[in-house]
Formats: sequence, C-alpha cells, structure tokens
Amino acid sequence: MRDSGELQQACLEMEAAQEALKREAFRQAVVNTLERRLFYIPSFKIYRGVAGLYDYGPPGCAVKANVLAFWRQHFVREENMLEVDCPCVTPEVVLKASGHVEKFTDLMVKDEKTGTCYRADHLLKDYCKDKLEKDPKLSADKAAELKHVMAVLDDLSAAELGAKIKEYNITAPDTKNSLSEPYPFNLMFQTSIGPSGLSAGYMRPETAQGIFVNFKDLYYYNGNKLPFAAAQIGQAFRNEISPRQGLLRVREFTLAEIEHFVDPVDKSHPKFSEVSQLEFFMFPREDQVSGKQARKLTIGEAVTQGIVNNETLGYFIGRVYLFLTQLGVEKDRLRFRQHLANEMAHYAADCWDAEIECSYGWIECVGIADRSAYDLRAHTDKSGVPLVAHEKYAEPKEVEKLVIAPVKKELGLAFKGNQKMIVEALEAMGEEEAMEMKSTLEAKGEAEFKVCTLDKVVTIKKNMVSISKEKKKEHQRVFTPSVIEPSFGIGRIIYCLYEHSFYTRSSKDGDEQMNVFRFPPLIAPIKCTVFPLVQNQQYEEVARKIAKSLTAAGISNKIDITGTSIGKRYARTDELGVPFAITVDSTTSVTVRERDSKQQIRVPVNEVASMVKDVTDGASTWADIQWQYPAHSS
Repeated sequence: MRDSGELQQACLEMEAAQEALKREAFRQAVVNTLERRLFYIPSFKIYRGVAGLYDYGPPGCAVKANVLAFWRQHFVREENMLEVDCPCVTPEVVLKASGHVEKFTDLMVKDEKTGTCYRADHLLKDYCKDKLEKDPKLSADKAAELKHVMAVLDDLSAAELGAKIKEYNITAPDTKNSLSEPYPFNLMFQTSIGPSGLSAGYMRPETAQGIFVNFKDLYYYNGNKLPFAAAQIGQAFRNEISPRQGLLRVREFTLAEIEHFVDPVDKSHPKFSEVSQLEFFMFPREDQVSGKQARKLTIGEAVTQGIVNNETLGYFIGRVYLFLTQLGVEKDRLRFRQHLANEMAHYAADCWDAEIECSYGWIECVGIADRSAYDLRAHTDKSGVPLVAHEKYAEPKEVEKLVIAPVKKELGLAFKGNQKMIVEALEAMGEEEAMEMKSTLEAKGEAEFKVCTLDKVVTIKKNMVSISKEKKKEHQRVFTPSVIEPSFGIGRIIYCLYEHSFYTRSSKDGDEQMNVFRFPPLIAPIKCTVFPLVQNQQYEEVARKIAKSLTAAGISNKIDITGTSIGKRYARTDELGVPFAITVDSTTSVTVRERDSKQQIRVPVNEVASMVKDVTDGASTWADIQWQYPAHSS
C-alpha cells in the first residue's frame, strides 16, 4: 500500500509526463507546418542533410528580413548607432586576444566504439530530465539530487561531469556503448587565410570582435565623444558538438549585436526615464539561489534597488523588452534572468538574459551584459594600439592613480600555463580589492586570490605583483571605456515567435483542425493576399490592379487565381500567417478579411491599398478600420 505522499508524488509525475507529451505534440505540429510551408528546411536535404545547418525558404526569409528591418529601426536608427559590416573570416591573433582560442570550448565525450561525439553536459541533463519526468519509482531524495545536478550543471568541471556520467551509468544514446572521459573541444571552425596556409584564421563565433578592433576609428568618426554605440548584423559560426532543437542550436546563425561604449565612472542614460516604468518578469540571482520564481518589477525599481547594476544596462533591458513584445513574443512567457555569480566572467559587472519560454523550456535569446573594459584592454595589450577615450579638463588636475604591475616572470615560474589568466585577473582588480591585497602582502608576504577563470584560489607572493598609487598632474583623463553589449540570436527569436504565433482552429464544417500563425503585420511574411472569388476575367483584372497598387505602396502581397474554393484559399493564407485577404467579388468594391477574427468589411477598390498600408504600418488598427467601412457577412 502506498501512503498519501507517495500517491501525490505519483500523480504529479504523471501530470508532468502528460505535459511533456503535449509539448512534444505541439512542437511537432509547429515544425511539420514550418517545413511543409517552407519556412525552413534542413540544408542539403537530398544528401540526407547535415546536423545544425538549415535553409530558410521564401516565407522564412521574409520573416527574418522583417525582424532585422525592425531591429534596425528600433535600435540603429532610433538610437543613432553606427552600423558596421566586418568579415566572417577572422585572423587567429584577434581571437587569441579575445580569449576565444583558449577558452571557447564545451566538454565532449565519445562513444568508445563508434567514435560518435556528444556534448557531456547535454547527456547528463537529458538523463536527469528523463528520470524526473518518466520514472514513477523515483524517490523524493533522488529527485532532489537530480534537480540539484541540473541546477549546478554549468559549474561542473570535466572530472565532476565524468564522475556523474559514471555514477548514473550513462551510455551513448544510439548504441548504449560506454563513453570516454569528458575533454574540452574548441567550437570555432578553423581555416587558413591565403594559399600558403601559414596565416591561421577562424570563422567568427560572434560579430563583436569586429567592432572592438575598429573602436579607434569609430570613436574618431563620432567626433571623439562618448557615449556611442556601434551595431552589426551578420553570420556567426560555432562547430556545435551535437546540434539539436532545430533552429535553437545550429552551426551557422545570424547575430545582431550592439556594443555601447560608455564612461566607466558615469553609466547613467539620458533616456532612462522613457523605459523606467516598464514592468515585466525579472529573475534576480538572489531569487534563483533561494528557489523563488521570477517576479514582476519595473526596470526603474530594479536599478534603484541595485538589482540591475546601472542605468545604461537597465535602459537596454527595457528596449529589448519593447523590441521582443512588439515582434509578438507573449509578455507572460518572457523573463529577464540575471546570471549567477558562477556564470559571469571575472571582468563583467552585470549580465542578464532575455529568456523566452517555448516547448523546449526557457531559451536564452538575447544577452545584455556590462562587459566592463575587458575587450578593449585585451586588444590594446595584444595589438599595442591604445583603444582609449579622452576627457579634457578645464584646469589641470592632480590625480591619484592606481598602478597594478604583475611581475610576469615570477608568475610564469609559479603558475606555468595559467600565468596569463592570473595576470588578467590581477589587472582587472578594483581599487578596494587591490589596496586590500597590498596591505596583506606587506603584512604577511603573501595573499590568497580567487581567479574566477580558473575557478580556484591561488597564493600571490609579494614578489609577484606591485601595487601602488601615484600622484600626477593631468590636463586630460585617458581611460578605457566600458561596454554594454546586447547580443541577439535572431534564429532563436524567430523560432520562439513561430511557437508563440501558432494555434489551430476548427474548419467551418468542424471536421478538421486548421493551422494558423497569428504573426503581427510587422513581421508577417506576406501582408496581404488577393484573389478573385471565381475565375472571371473582369475580377482577375481588378485583382491584378489591386496587387500592383499594394506593391507600389511597399506591401508584400500574393495573388491567387487558382480557382479553388475560397475556404481553401483562406486556409492556405492563414497557415502562412497572412494578416489580410482581399477577395474580389465585384469591380467597384472588395471584401477584406482579417485572419484571426475572420471578420470581413467592404472597401472600395481605389481605397483598399491605402487601407491595408495604414493597418500594416501601425497607423491604424483593425478596430479603427471597422468603424470606417461597412461589415460584410460571408
């Protein structure tokens, strides 16, 4: 006999399993529709495809172009950003300076017999998730243990990950063969530049480095003034170990990135008041650690309470929220999650992810990070070109400057291959931490120092670093700007929009379920379809005239003179997410149907193009239009 607690647990597990099946069925319906209607398909399909590579078909290209056009309007134009376009092939020296050559890795395991590769953390996560959702005999203690493993997954070292895989007897998913120990795999595609093969390069894993290396010229172009932002849209490449989840984890993808350069001592934003009252779900790190749920906060409250580090970071979080919700992301399925301390690089001041909920769970689609001055300093050190800004003083000032001088020879002897990371961590110390180390070194001759990139504490001796303050008279302040970086994964955003926009409804006679994408006109691949009610030369001429006037007004449209039933033509356009359908049933006026309500109005032929343009451009709503024109009953 089971006690009531066990029965309750069993019921919860059954509900979770049923919910997982529902999500899978919904996802399959969405993906089947997307592939059948050619929004996207696997690349090189006739050759059985390649995992992690996808082609966008005509409607997918149109949705993507509309999303990027709105991104440019919302960010580049409205914020007066400087847009650049840099090469995808990047010399090795650039990515060595940024740390990608050394650190851009995931832990991988291999099937010991077939050699098939898998991402180690994904195997462990899938095992935990599967047991939690499908094992009715799982004890409460074991369930708690698996949940804890999933929570700390990103923290596990190669050895810890390997130990868990052995403990749970996890094998290769396809063959059930044993797996190798986890080891790091660099995710960049390597190439050589030029025919000699002597100049190493990589396909860029992000677009940001192209902006950083051009800082000096962009700063000059901007009149040597801060703050300013540079933006770039382009392809990025990551050689994922085992790509999955469709458009969410691919090997080539489109990024849209912004690098906003700001004075590190003044991160206020002149337009912060425009977003300060926006309220949305936020998930601060304290709430995550204590097991709480995301909660609604205004971005003004979050900055005032110190949850968000500064106004400029807060401003961009607010602007990202507006961008995503205007595209069609549901507000209740969007949250901004703060990175935990173990997720952040040692140099970062604060990082947040815009996460969108879909059938795969919460998916990181936009990262908004205050990267401090790390990137510009790294490229300054490697290139020897100072990537700095200047502030001229009205009168000369006597200033006290912190000078941290790591002794590389001594650090190299003591820490060998870890020397570089320890030097970087020492140089990145703030004034308070540096002066505390100085006093400890003077008193004891050595000091304990946490190096986040190594995830361990090292002992720094007095002969390994010099820390001092020097007084100087200066006519100008020379400093390395901080960078606030919003980075958008366009493919991930688009896939989440597909799921948020998809629903089914019964056909008119109720014998089948019809698929619909409720895209806002802003991103719909086609804004309007035009078709004659019946095959009739006069009606077809009117349809062509209307299509021509829509095209002249800049409205994407599709004319359909196939002669199939009007119901089937409506269903075809609904499945493509077309917001409006114009049916030509006379030579003087036409019927205009709205996709989601299926309501129809009568509009004169010579007014229909301007009416559709007003609604698709956002100048009017469908409700506004309904007041202006008579209703039509089908």
